[in-house]
Amino acid sequence: MATLKIERVGGLAGFGVPGSRIKSSGEVAVAALSAADQAMVETLFQDPAAQQKPGPERDAFRYRITRTKDGQEHTIEVPEAAVPHAVKACVSDKLR
Repeated sequence: MATLKIERVGGLAGFGVPGSRIKSSGEVAVAALSAADQAMVETLFQDPAAQQKPGPERDAFRYRITRTKDGQEHTIEVPEAAVPHAVKACVSDKLR
């Protein structure tokens, strides 16, 4: 079963950057996502550059999503607005 590893980075507090005391991460099984969310995630991995549209948000979060497919890990980083809610919901904050 494929699993997505998700990290929330950036924002005003600089989550996930070197030296940060807060780590925001989580995992979700792809099979646990709805068909629509699975399709959205697949679209992100097919063309992450299409999700890089600049927006008016300052200090917005970005999501680093890693999946293993055909034995290889592939990681993308996309703006928060491009990530399905079910994927964002699995992320929790932890103090380092």
